[in-house]
Amino acid sequence: MHFPKSWKDWGHHKKEASDKMTTTDDASETFKSFTPQTDGTTVVFVLGGPGAGKGTQCERLVRDFGFVHLSAGDLLRAERERPGSQYGDLINNTIKEGKIVPSHITIGLLYNAMKNESDKLRFLIDGFPRALDQALSFEEHVCKAKSILYLDCSEQVMLQRLLKRSETSGRVDDNIESIKKRFVTFQETSYPVVEHYRQLSKVKTVGCEKDVDAVYDDVKAAVAEVLAETTEKK
Repeated sequence: MHFPKSWKDWGHHKKEASDKMTTTDDASETFKSFTPQTDGTTVVFVLGGPGAGKGTQCERLVRDFGFVHLSAGDLLRAERERPGSQYGDLINNTIKEGKIVPSHITIGLLYNAMKNESDKLRFLIDGFPRALDQALSFEEHVCKAKSILYLDCSEQVMLQRLLKRSETSGRVDDNIESIKKRFVTFQETSYPVVEHYRQLSKVKTVGCEKDVDAVYDDVKAAVAEVLAETTEKK
């Protein structure tokens, strides 16, 4: 994946860039340094409600297809803990409330993470985009998504999984109050992203209430189909 000099400069001066990403006006300034990629990069968004199993399935896709896996949530949590981050508190409070971190912050972190894998062409981005404006901004400033892998799961099953995970995760959002807020946020702001891409015939839906191995059989088949379609279009 080719990154223009301005992109590398942004990534090199990480703290300076991240300090800029705090207001809407600063978001516009940040995006000025980015150039959309058109060099055959394959980006697959992996969406699904909290506890749908996005991370688990992505780990296996990395193993079998050579993707780079980027978790928007992991990047935000790492930035929250980074010494000197000017918006660590903002990220922490937003996550606890089950809300969505401002788009330019998340996209900036994804940019930097992709820059660090600049020799790779396949990216799985899970937990993103969480709102339609994030999707549109990413496609304008980074690159078009080839497909959306949507992991469909009932709230009851997701709740059971998250409460089980909370016993060991230590995550501030793995509690019943935050979980319920995250469900509402997903339905109100994230699911419309799925519908947007469905209208573009870019969504692969996989039910994920079966055991992990059975779900992965379906996930693997769906992603193989996406990659085959991508190859045919070249």
